[in-house]
Amino acid sequence: MPTQDQIREALRAVIDPELRKDIVELEMVRSIDVHPTGVVDVMVSLTTPGCPIRSHFQTGVANAVKALDGVTGVNVSFDVLSDEEKGNLQRKLGRGGPLPSGALAQVKNVICVGSGKGGVGKSSVTANLAAALTAEGKQVGVLDADVWGYSQPRMLGLGAQRPKVNEQRRIVPPEAGDGIKVMSIGFFIEEDAAVVWRGPMLHKALQQFLEDVDWGALDYLLVDLPPGTGDVSMTLAQLLPDARFLLVTTPQPVAQKVARRSAEMATKVRLEIAGVVENMSGFVAPDGERYALFGDGGGQLLADELGVPLLGKVPLTMPLREQADAGTPLVAADPDDPAAQAVRDVAKGLIALTPVALPVMQSEPEPAGLNVIPPRPVGMSLPMA
Repeated sequence: MPTQDQIREALRAVIDPELRKDIVELEMVRSIDVHPTGVVDVMVSLTTPGCPIRSHFQTGVANAVKALDGVTGVNVSFDVLSDEEKGNLQRKLGRGGPLPSGALAQVKNVICVGSGKGGVGKSSVTANLAAALTAEGKQVGVLDADVWGYSQPRMLGLGAQRPKVNEQRRIVPPEAGDGIKVMSIGFFIEEDAAVVWRGPMLHKALQQFLEDVDWGALDYLLVDLPPGTGDVSMTLAQLLPDARFLLVTTPQPVAQKVARRSAEMATKVRLEIAGVVENMSGFVAPDGERYALFGDGGGQLLADELGVPLLGKVPLTMPLREQADAGTPLVAADPDDPAAQAVRDVAKGLIALTPVALPVMQSEPEPAGLNVIPPRPVGMSLPMA
């Protein structure tokens, strides 16, 4: 049978997605009881009654403990930190204000779309995938994390819009098309202005986009990553420990090899790879003729090497480029185009791989004498170059 110390060590794999630390370090593990039958009881202390991400902890704790030899079952129960314990946690984290109230609590799936190198059409895949998921009846948001090469406001037809702030002082993301929520640094600077920032400033901006934006209830939050495996990708891996990685590559071997490095980065930071999309999979001329401009088979080769599915092969068509410049995703403008149909297939494959809903946990009534922490007041102050 595992000891309490061994169980506690295993629970370090359970990360609070808002505080970005494990529940052992946060002192959220109230008690551990090991029964002779192999059943383990774990009590976790939450920051608020009826915590909206309670199911995240329930699943994480159960999976971490079940993996230990000798464990036959896991019972997870919850209580609430006292005011004194909350204060101690705030001081430990160096926070002057209240603890987070769950900006991403209602986001069911976070998908980071990466490519390893530029020029493979990662952003156009992201924009069209958002439209395709919306067409499938999903609630979708897009975070343009390519701070230097931001393009989602233009591709989704939002131009120079400026976000508003709601009564809780959270940033309200502009909506494109059929309700796609979008957040980008492009909304906060002059149109087409260059962003000249280094790591700490990027980290602060991305953290605010995740924590201080009122994303609401989403089935999918698509994160458009910059090329490579640098500061932004590492920051998002830290801020989004439960995200999945969607790799975009072209058929040519050089792109496939670079995308392989991004997959390596995702593995090192423990992000699950959802699948591969082969973009620019041949050029389809207006007469329907297909030309393999960038070779063939790179996407399948990468998927086979990683042991993940190839979710789709998106051809390059003239309307795909035209609609990106026009600000309307091709999937919405011309769903019969070969590229649009391929992206719709990617969306259906992604839906099949990801949960359609999180377990619904009934919020318990507030216990007497306990105060629910109000939402953290935030503003729209972003780091300036």
